[in-house]
Amino acid sequence: MKVVVLCSGGMDSVTALHWARREHDVVAAVSFDYGAKHNHRELPLAAEQAVRLGVRHEVIQLDFVNRLFASDLLQSGGEIPEGHYAAENMRQTVVPFRNAIMLSIACGLAESRGAEGLVIAAHTGDHTIYPDCREEFMAAMADAMRLGTYAGVRLLRPFIALSKGQIAAEGARLGVDFARTWSCYKGGAVHCGKCGTCVERREAFLQAGIADPTAYEATPPLPAGPEGKARGV
Repeated sequence: MKVVVLCSGGMDSVTALHWARREHDVVAAVSFDYGAKHNHRELPLAAEQAVRLGVRHEVIQLDFVNRLFASDLLQSGGEIPEGHYAAENMRQTVVPFRNAIMLSIACGLAESRGAEGLVIAAHTGDHTIYPDCREEFMAAMADAMRLGTYAGVRLLRPFIALSKGQIAAEGARLGVDFARTWSCYKGGAVHCGKCGTCVERREAFLQAGIADPTAYEATPPLPAGPEGKARGV
């Protein structure tokens, strides 16, 4: 099947790109520059991964998101919160309806390029905080994409029932160089090690039982999640 892959440059979407390259005919990897604090760190790595796999890479500008939307993930927002990725304060990083906007654009691109499928790397770790990563939403978007295109574009979500640790293990099997991926929402010179996405990244490598190649500014003890204990330790 010809597919388009959403690839931010993070470890999940890069793994999805490698998975799709093995399972399908990837006609394009698509990234979005929407004013996130870490876009400038992610996007070059998404481009690098696409080149490595011989896949065309497209960056789509969505500058209106940073101007008009409210989220601390954006350059126009406040400070990135620290702590466990499933903690309530991580709701500050939600960009309203982000996945719906990106999937709609990518779906149009997929049909325009003759693709029958669109791949997204949403997984179980996203479900607690991000409503547009949950399977109920993804199923609804899949219906909309199928019904709204002549090609009946399919929304493929191979990791929707997996944890980030399981994705890390799958990426290792696929030969993903995780050192060339980016997670930290702060977008500094190196991963901060303390924001929700850094915590999730650190936990994922522990859960997968593989070495973490990431350079962190700090590696304090992993915070407890909502269930009262740190995961993966």
